[in-house]
Amino acid sequence: MHFESPIKRRKSRQIMVGNVPVGGDAPISVQSMTNTETTDVAATVGQIQRLANAGADIVRVSVPSMEAAEAFGLIRKQSPVPLVADIHFDYRIALRVADLGVDCLRINPGNIGREKRVEAVISKAKDLGIPIRIGVNAGSLEKDLQKKYGEPTPDALVESAMRHVDFLDRYNYPDFKVSVKASDVFMAVAAYRKLATKIEQPLHLGITEAGGLRSGTVKSSIGLGMLLMDGIGDTIRVSLAADPVEEVKVGWDMLKSLKLRAKGINFIACPSCSRQNFDVIKTMNELEMRLEDITVPLDVAVIGCVVNGPGEAKEADLGLAGGTPNNLVYVDGQPSTKLKAENLVEELEALIRAKAAAKAKAEESIIAKA
Repeated sequence: MHFESPIKRRKSRQIMVGNVPVGGDAPISVQSMTNTETTDVAATVGQIQRLANAGADIVRVSVPSMEAAEAFGLIRKQSPVPLVADIHFDYRIALRVADLGVDCLRINPGNIGREKRVEAVISKAKDLGIPIRIGVNAGSLEKDLQKKYGEPTPDALVESAMRHVDFLDRYNYPDFKVSVKASDVFMAVAAYRKLATKIEQPLHLGITEAGGLRSGTVKSSIGLGMLLMDGIGDTIRVSLAADPVEEVKVGWDMLKSLKLRAKGINFIACPSCSRQNFDVIKTMNELEMRLEDITVPLDVAVIGCVVNGPGEAKEADLGLAGGTPNNLVYVDGQPSTKLKAENLVEELEALIRAKAAAKAKAEESIIAKA
């Protein structure tokens, strides 16, 4: 199971969102967005902390008013990860959060207003070294593009994006990233593929308004998976009508499945059938819940019978193959110990934690010697 991803990523310019590099040869970062009232500082900081604990590299916060801007300043001081301020219409909000320490500004130059206002925002960003995210959405295209194309299309999304890119180019500010999101998978994929050939800046991937936890996960996985397989994408946000923490978990699972990043446990588990020698589904549900705190990359196989069990278990860091009368545990490809069905979860959890601790210690030793 241990091999490098065959995906060759698109070369892009690297920008810094706080201390997180985006683009270039940096790992693809995972983002989410708070859904608390920004003026509720405690609630927003609490949610950001939960997102960070789940593995979010960057978090976006909506800042719709000057009152929210002041709250954002307090939130930023307490955030464990870089924050992006999502701002529309009022350029003064962008200027204020810039002074309060924002790590990235998410704006559309087209809806900020007169050119002097846009120039003021760009000038402030340049002075303070704050990158900008251009965020184009199929649901909010400019009126003239709606009239020109009749409806949202990939070409309309890209034309809108390039207008904003040209604006930043005019003011000689290359530190930006771009998104061209749509709720339609085909539209979003086509737009990103076209835009990827036109600019060197990093691309922020997302299927916007994807849906609830299940349907949104499926839709996002298909759309973002197609782009990531093409090597397109430098940072991702999975948009779900669900707890934002779920967005982070799904994002990480996407990247792990494509071998683009490694964090925590990668479970290999059978769907179960009448051959199973223990309750696979119950065991997996328990293990996933109990082991969410582990961040060391680890492949763990949980297979209910002897048909595929030994083969999968041997390929994992630690694997369990169902058997009669006992289930066999493999560690690093070798048979290690046998477990009975009783107390299986507790005993398996202990073995996995021990393996994770040993792997972490080994990695620390390698780093210390380097």
